[in-house]
Amino acid sequence: MKKIALVSHGCAKNLVDSELMLGFLTQNGYEITLDENESDIVIVNTCSFINDAERESIHSILEMAENGKKVIVAGCLAQKHKEELKEAIPEIAGMIGPTDIEKLVDVIKGIDKGFINDVADRPDYIYPENIKRQQITVGASSYLKIADGCNYRCGYCIIPYLRGDYHSRTIEHIVDEAKLLVAKGVNEIILIAQDTTYYGVDLYGKPMLKELLERLNDIENLCWIRIMYAYPTMMTDDLLDTIAKLDKVVKYVDIPLQHSHPDMLKSMNRPAFDYRKLVQNIRQRIPNVAIRTAFIVGYPGETEEEFEHLYNFVKDMKFNKMGVFKYSREKGTPSYKLKPLVSKKIMNERYKKLMVLQQGISKEVNESFIGKTLDCIIESYTDDGMVIARSQYDAPEVDGVVYIKTDKPIVPGDIEQVKITDCYEYDLIGEIIS
Repeated sequence: MKKIALVSHGCAKNLVDSELMLGFLTQNGYEITLDENESDIVIVNTCSFINDAERESIHSILEMAENGKKVIVAGCLAQKHKEELKEAIPEIAGMIGPTDIEKLVDVIKGIDKGFINDVADRPDYIYPENIKRQQITVGASSYLKIADGCNYRCGYCIIPYLRGDYHSRTIEHIVDEAKLLVAKGVNEIILIAQDTTYYGVDLYGKPMLKELLERLNDIENLCWIRIMYAYPTMMTDDLLDTIAKLDKVVKYVDIPLQHSHPDMLKSMNRPAFDYRKLVQNIRQRIPNVAIRTAFIVGYPGETEEEFEHLYNFVKDMKFNKMGVFKYSREKGTPSYKLKPLVSKKIMNERYKKLMVLQQGISKEVNESFIGKTLDCIIESYTDDGMVIARSQYDAPEVDGVVYIKTDKPIVPGDIEQVKITDCYEYDLIGEIIS
């Protein structure tokens, strides 16, 4: 049986798909590797969310092809460009979309007979419960996909056209997987979907994230539960009170708001209401909460006045964590034909202005932790012996870390009490309280 290599790009949701592919291959008797030098066949699981992500995926495909590998392109890029991709890169040996994981073995079996394009015409992501994920990431934290697809049609976003409408997994399947992860030593579970707060509407007729959290909170030996990708209109008082009440659910809300000006929000096909009240309500109902958000600058038609509205909103709200994206014009999205376009120069200026503002806010937030004691999950060590940890207020990969100097023996995955002694703009420095 052939050994198969896999290269994974994109977000945490794509990472789970890569792990499902590896699990599917293992179940079908294939040996797998993450080192492309060990195999003639390489699966590149691609991302197509923005132009930069596409370029990174294409670079991998070309590199593998140049090294003489038989490349199977999987994921969003294959779905988005199912007609043009093979034409542009003739060396591609096969393609599957993000909703076609269970076609992978057929593509591999037919790889010597000629190109196979097994990308679905109408993508519809149903989580393959019969496949056991084979994790790429080994550590204290693990992503847990609770749904995929999306029923919203935000102006800038291509995802619903690549993954189909929203499909939730059952509470039982999610809880069972969470228990398996905890049995493997996972201490933190991170719930992901295109929108976690919409969870359950399609299956149960109403949002069920609250009930899911309550079930997960009962799992023995699980320490932290983190929710990513919330949607503004779904952050109900009931859900916020549940986050506040459950001891294992970290006091961290990730809610990408995208903009603050009502005209921009309408143009983006996003909920247009006063986000100040929303932020205040989150903070009021969840004491000491950390709020992460994300914004887009340079969306078509964004005026200087609308950007200033966003700037002042960020200045006033003092978000704990914030990401900023420069608008990426994507064919097939509602915003593709919108005019006028904002120049790259202005877009870059607005991006820089917001990031500089947030840098100062982040330093101010971090300084407020000095002298306080935080529970921190131990992640790894630096080459010079510094321990890298993360507080409940930081999600892996997107937020900051806590640097700890200690002589005490530390076990990755453990949660230790750490007194914060100093900080940088985005990271904290602390010492373990023995």
